[in-house]
Amino acid sequence: MHLDVLDLRNFYYRETLGRNTQKAIRNELVKLWPNVKGQTVVGFGFAVPLLRPFLTEARRVIGLMPGPQGVMPWPSGGKNVAVLCEETLWPIETGQIDRLVVMHGLETSENPSALLDEIWRTLGPGGKVVFVVPNRAGVWSRSDKTPFGYGRPYSLGQLEAQLRRHEFVVEKAMSALYQPPSQSAMWRRVSGALEKLGHYLPFVTAGGVLIVEASKHLAAPTRPGLSERVSKPLHALEGIAGTAAESAREQS
Repeated sequence: MHLDVLDLRNFYYRETLGRNTQKAIRNELVKLWPNVKGQTVVGFGFAVPLLRPFLTEARRVIGLMPGPQGVMPWPSGGKNVAVLCEETLWPIETGQIDRLVVMHGLETSENPSALLDEIWRTLGPGGKVVFVVPNRAGVWSRSDKTPFGYGRPYSLGQLEAQLRRHEFVVEKAMSALYQPPSQSAMWRRVSGALEKLGHYLPFVTAGGVLIVEASKHLAAPTRPGLSERVSKPLHALEGIAGTAAESAREQS
């Protein structure tokens, strides 16, 4: 079940914990995609807090927000690029997306398999998608104080298996949000240091969210018949045709 867009907006833009959260995840995303010049960058779910660094560089930025969640204008003070859409029927032509970010989209989807099919359809050749999902082993998925405490949390193995079933190839996996999901001023003061320290810890157990980058896998084209010529074919049956023809002539 999708969260309400107003609750998501309030968390990411009006709460200190939410602002720290978007900064920590956005920093990892920018490291993954340092150059998006001339590309189409799309976010699905509530991924717009992560897309701002790409507004000036990308050819086009689009924020897709599913109907059950609702939509809000974004970015603030600029030309709106946010669009309300069906969860599994996006207003985007096949193969048009170069970079896609999915946050608060997969774990809250009522039909994740159909959603992954739609992601596959709209992602272009060589395109990449980043999924930001609650880490099943982390403390963030066990607290309802943040949006990552809702929906289905994932282990890394579960997410990788689901992506493979839909013909995605996992390229990179990492984690973020090593700070506790607390509004305490003490934790806010040390949040930056905790994020840096967290990179030295086992990411599958320590981080609050998993960040997984995957690419669209295209199977190699196949052709009918044998893929290679047989260098020394057997000729065991070649004499049968000649013998049959000779018998037919004698009978006639």
